[in-house]
Amino acid sequence: MIEVKNLTYSYASKPVLQHLNFAIEEGGFYAVMGANGSGKTTLLRLVSGMLTPQEGEVLVDGTNVRHFKARQLAQRMSFVRQHPQTDFEFSAFETVLMGRNPYQRHLQNESERDWKIVEQCMRQTGTWHLRFAKPSQMSGGELQRVMLARALAQQTSIMLLDEPISNLDISHQFDILDLLRTINSKEHKTVLIVLHDLNMALQYCQKLLLLHQGQVLFQGPIREGLTEANIATVFGVRAQIEDSGIRLTKI
Repeated sequence: MIEVKNLTYSYASKPVLQHLNFAIEEGGFYAVMGANGSGKTTLLRLVSGMLTPQEGEVLVDGTNVRHFKARQLAQRMSFVRQHPQTDFEFSAFETVLMGRNPYQRHLQNESERDWKIVEQCMRQTGTWHLRFAKPSQMSGGELQRVMLARALAQQTSIMLLDEPISNLDISHQFDILDLLRTINSKEHKTVLIVLHDLNMALQYCQKLLLLHQGQVLFQGPIREGLTEANIATVFGVRAQIEDSGIRLTKI
């Protein structure tokens, strides 16, 4: 379970998140949504422990994330960035294998089980054929799927994903969201995923965390949160909600 209490963060003098309070239940599949600059990425970084809040705290299973050792936190939460970052030319297989680091002792070699987990995760994400490829040899979408495979290899109970499908073609967008929904359902993982596509969010996510002007405008079932009024307030567009999906037009 994730609890956010009085969470506040600013960049220089610009407030981004102001006194956020909410809880994410174990096994929830949440779309984190809001207009550009609403603090979605900042929120995920605060939850993950990458950023330190200026006020408030983030609790995971009752413990402040700042009190976990790095290895302990990496066994609980995995993070997929919007823009994959690779500092060295490791192969895709080596990159995914890094997801097993939190479970290895100092100077310990990877086990056969680690290798099998890596292969399974790469096959799940459709990247096994890329196992020998270096980042410079992969497209942005391929590299993003490799990073998702690395997060899966961590085998964490919480997954934080910052626009993980933004670089993917439509077919792979469906593949990845299908995979995340299956993992959420079968393994009871808690998933927080930043999405911009309202229809994708409506189709795949159970819950919604909707940010607006540094505050939580709505938290709860996604079909109750993606209303015409909320969409107009947050995104400045007119929404027509139908059985087949959401149609958007400019106001």
